[in-house]
This record gives sequence, C-alpha cells and structure tokens, in this order.
Amino acid sequence: MLPYGRQTIEEEDIEAVVAVLRSDWLTTGPAVPAFESTFAAAVDAGHAIALSNGTAALHAAMFAAGVGEGDEVIVPAMTFVASANCVRYQGATVVFADVSPDTLNVDPDRVAAAVTPRTRAIVTVDYAGQPSDLDELREIADRHNLVLVEDASHALGARYRGRRVGSIADLTTFSLHPVKLITSGEGGVVTTNDPELARRLRLFRNHGITSDHRQREVSGTAYYEMTDLGYNYRLTDFQSALGQSQLSRLAASVARRTEIANLYDAGFRQIPAITPLRRVEDRQSGWHLYVVELDFARLRVGRDEILSALRAENIGVNVHYVPVPWQPYYQALGHTVGDRPVAEGAYQRILSLPIFPAMSDQDVEDVLAACEKVVRAYHS
Repeated sequence: MLPYGRQTIEEEDIEAVVAVLRSDWLTTGPAVPAFESTFAAAVDAGHAIALSNGTAALHAAMFAAGVGEGDEVIVPAMTFVASANCVRYQGATVVFADVSPDTLNVDPDRVAAAVTPRTRAIVTVDYAGQPSDLDELREIADRHNLVLVEDASHALGARYRGRRVGSIADLTTFSLHPVKLITSGEGGVVTTNDPELARRLRLFRNHGITSDHRQREVSGTAYYEMTDLGYNYRLTDFQSALGQSQLSRLAASVARRTEIANLYDAGFRQIPAITPLRRVEDRQSGWHLYVVELDFARLRVGRDEILSALRAENIGVNVHYVPVPWQPYYQALGHTVGDRPVAEGAYQRILSLPIFPAMSDQDVEDVLAACEKVVRAYHS
C-alpha cells in the first residue's frame, strides 16, 4: 500500500537523536532553543516557540491571543478538528466560515460577514499547503482589531507573495507530525514577530512558570514563580534534535513535493472526471497534501466507491476532511448541516492522493494508472 504521506528518516537524523540521548539533557536543555532559533530563521520570524504537538501549538496561540470565555473565533469549516478545538479549550465560541470552492481555503468574504462585536481572533488554515488569502484576512483583522492566527500545519516552507509563511500572521502554528513537511515524531511550533506574544507562549508551555529547569540551573537559583495557568506542552531535546536535522532538508522536501505535484497535474489533464485544486499564482504551496475533486457528472458511483477501488489498487488515498461542524460534538453545540455548502459539497467529492519526498516517479505513474483504471471502470 502506497500511503498518502510518510516520514523520511536519514542516518543524520538518527545520529542527531543519539547524540542528545548520550548527553546530560533530554528535556529543557540546549537542543530546544537551538532548534527554535534555526526554525525562526527558516521562516523569517522573530521568534519560534517549540511545543509538544501541533494541537498544543494552536492552544498556546489562543492563550497568547487572549482568547477566553465570551469571545468568538472564526475558523474554516474545512479543516482538522484541532483548529476549532483550540478555541473551545479556552472556553470561547467557534464560528465556522465557509471556504472558497477552488482552493478550499477560507473565503475572506465569509470571514468578514461572520465578524461580530464578540470576535476576538481569526484562524485561517493553509489547506493542503497553499497559503490562505493572507492580505485580505489581515485587512479584516486590522479593521476590527482582531488577532490573525495562521494554522500552517500543511504549509511549512510555503510562500505568500514572496514572503515566507511563518512571518506574516500575528501567530503562525506548525505541526511536526510524521506526515508533515518535517517531523520531530510529535511536535509543534508557533512563530511570531511580537516579543510579548512570544513571552506568553513560553509561559503557557511550561505550566505558567516564568523559568524552566535549565534556566534556574544556569542562574543558580531554585526559586520559581507561576504567574498564569499553563500546561506542560514542552518539546524534548531529542525531538528538537530530530526536528533540527530534518529542517536542514526542508527546501529539498518542498522541491520534491512540488515535482510530484507537477507530475500529477500533467497526468490529470489526460484523465477525465478528476481535477486538482487550483493553484494560485502568487503563492508557493508546501504540498503537504495533493487533493483532487471528482466530477460526478462523469461517474456513476460516489466518492466512497472510488476511494475503495483505489485502495484495492494499493493506493492509500484518504479524505481531508470531514467538515468540523458535522462532528457530533459540534452538532451538540448547535452547529447544523447545510450552513457551509461549499465545504460540505467539497467533502463529498475530494480525495487526497499520496505525496511525500521518498515517492519515486514510478510511484506517481502507478497512482495515475490506478486513477485512470478506476475512472474508466466507473465512467458514466
């Protein structure tokens, strides 16, 4: 089975982790700030704060943004549940906005229409790795004095109008899960150019305590202060070492993913009933996902039948995502089916195809051949 995504671990990654395992520091040691510094430089951000996973990064971003009870936060309907759950962790209300039909990124017009006096922040998600309409969202945020949070879990290494993702929004969150652009096993990062937001992020990941163990050892003091309610969201040193090693190959990873996407694009011009999402010319995707839409006017079966048929051909296709308002938890909060027709309609047509740097050109040809075979079998 060719999976939709997979980590690549090189010998240099193993050596970096082993070196930390042989050191005196497994957590809150020197590898963490070293990784953060390298990460910040890679995305042109003033600060990078490493956390235990991408969801922790989102939660920390909500805390740093001052989101709390009584607030509303606008979130795309087409995303993973963590993008919305982070709002609920802070006791705030999620307001779902529909997406643009050609990119499945959040529609700025829908965001603007969703703003109320209670709105505190906007969360945008760079769907599949292609940056959102960040300038338009920035204008909405500035007009209403809102915090703009970019969930760039799919978009490490991406660019928007020449600027690196991670340097644009007030807070940008990344995931370092194994299927993402780089991995630390589990892990997350938040970047910001605001020193006060960075301070709040570091506080939040360490129980709300103003110093960590290594800082106290260096300063020669045992005294510490907890000034806010935080969590234990720290990333370990050996995870940081893995992340830093992987980060050295980020450009190569994005370049190979782009090559694969280009091969897919060329191949699907010859296969009716399957259309890739639109690429926007002024931005460069990180290509975490390669998503296509099915044209049911040309097919006599639904998406799930196509998915099953491709898996029978050993192509590990997936679906990203079930619209968050459809989840039972959010249904119980009063969100209803039918209110975000673009996201809901797209969900029933989309498939994520395999894309990861270790794929060969022959793997891509195998995927295209399987797609052509299945479309031919089910063509209306």
